[in-house]
Amino acid sequence: METFIVECHDQVNDQLEKILPSEKEPGERLNAAIRYSVFSGGKRIRPLLCFGSACAVGEPDENTTKIAAALEMMHTYSLIHDDLPAMDDDDLRRGKRACHREFDEGTAILAGDALQSLAIKQLTELSDIDPSINLELIRLLVRGSGTQGMVTGQAIDMASTGAQVDLPTLVEMHRLKTAAMIQSSVLMGALGTGNATEDQLDALKSYSTAIGVAFQIQDDILDVESTTQDMGKNQGADTRAEKSTFTSVLGVDSAKENVKELYDDCINSLEPLGESADKLRHIANFIVTRNF
Repeated sequence: METFIVECHDQVNDQLEKILPSEKEPGERLNAAIRYSVFSGGKRIRPLLCFGSACAVGEPDENTTKIAAALEMMHTYSLIHDDLPAMDDDDLRRGKRACHREFDEGTAILAGDALQSLAIKQLTELSDIDPSINLELIRLLVRGSGTQGMVTGQAIDMASTGAQVDLPTLVEMHRLKTAAMIQSSVLMGALGTGNATEDQLDALKSYSTAIGVAFQIQDDILDVESTTQDMGKNQGADTRAEKSTFTSVLGVDSAKENVKELYDDCINSLEPLGESADKLRHIANFIVTRNF
């Protein structure tokens, strides 16, 4: 599994090098901010899920790498904007100064905008793929990141700051804010192979929904129990910002129990895929046991 992770990271980083503008091109400061944010580290969970699901239904190829790069660019855009003063107002990301702190607020906004458009552009450059599948890949990326996913989830999060929301509202918020893009990552990896059946996609939908919510609950637990050094972002930020979290609504112990139940659900959902889904099983285990 370690070799798989390293190979995925290397392939995605190589592809990002190809598509990102260099600092020598017009807009040097903007390009530097883009590259600073993309190459500042990170777990690359969404690209890993993309590769893992490709392995579950077929074989990863050059298109898998491009899809994974698109997902990472869209994710990085969201992190840049999340950290802005008008949003979560955070000054640390992936163990480094947030983009708007390292550069400036305007440049950070533009860097996020650029990464969003580059992510979509990347999906227009796939090779030897059925046009209907290519269109579905673009739709999934836009759905997961837009008003049917991440953007609306963030809007609900902002509107809920300082207020105690109930559990169904909290689950819906994070289904949109976090789980939607994780589901897109899994489905896009499988679809990109051109081999995925409807039954396989149904199993992967169940897997990705469960692990997506588990990912967010684990994040909330880490905000309480981990450290700034381990997380690479400010520990306790959600509490200080008076945000509703799974730990504030359920308590830490119940939150941990929910993570375990969701992990079991996602593992069970992979049974129809057999051993070919082992990489997805390993990624799920990492998500629910990580301390950063």
